[in-house]
Amino acid sequence: MLPDTTARLRFRQMDQTDLDDIAAMLGDPAVMTYYPAPKTRNEASNWIAWNEENYAEYGFGLWIVETLAGEFLGDCGLTWQEVNDHLELEVGYHMKNEIQGHGFATEDANACKEFARDVLQAKTLVAIIHPENIASQRVAEKLGMKHVEDDFGGSIAVRTVMGMEL
Repeated sequence: MLPDTTARLRFRQMDQTDLDDIAAMLGDPAVMTYYPAPKTRNEASNWIAWNEENYAEYGFGLWIVETLAGEFLGDCGLTWQEVNDHLELEVGYHMKNEIQGHGFATEDANACKEFARDVLQAKTLVAIIHPENIASQRVAEKLGMKHVEDDFGGSIAVRTVMGMEL
């Protein structure tokens, strides 16, 4: 199961053959500005393995996002996340630094929102965002999300939780 192809983007499941692209993206300090630290190559491999486990267990996870011609742009998808001791379905997105600001995150996140609503029949969707990550908050707002709560249980002291009913 994959989100629909958009005007500029397509999705596919990630696997270990994507390690070079994922490690470069998640190891980039600019991409990981709002994370505790960029990921090592081994952590990027674990990221891929976690998504493969999500595909097997839930039928979804973060997917590779490519141009229609097959150029790697980033990852985007749906994962279960703990927010203040309860589970929420989250849309998450990471784009290569050099292509940020061109609407790709909004386009792929919107396709994932539609997948969550139409295929998974989800009732709500959230995005968990570092409070200083204004660009990511803008993507969530363009999807129709609003601030719903702050989370105090993650890897940073406070995370902004934006959400919406589907």
